Amino acid sequence: MPTRLEVIQKLVAEQPDDAFRRYGLALELKNSGRLDEAAAEFAELERRRPEYVAQYLMHGNLLSSLKRRDEARAVLERGIAVATKARDNHALGELRGALEALEADD
Repeated sequence: MPTRLEVIQKLVAEQPDDAFRRYGLALELKNSGRLDEAAAEFAELERRRPEYVAQYLMHGNLLSSLKRRDEARAVLERGIAVATKARDNHALGELRGALEALEADD
């Protein structure tokens, strides 16, 4: 019986540009404690589907937890730009809040 991670990896392999599947893979890696792999998967998602707003908050928070603060800041800033363009005010508020929290820790 394949693991949940293996199932998601197979789904991503079938449709590598599907943002929702790749996002799910990144989250599953994160939840499995494979944080560096999750960060790499979020980066790949952004490369393939930069307009997918949901990824930026999770990616930025993950990088922040890994103490990769400059990278986290850059991801959150890119996310703010994408959310602004998409007029996604909910995501925009969350991204700004995450960026403010990151900067407050400086």
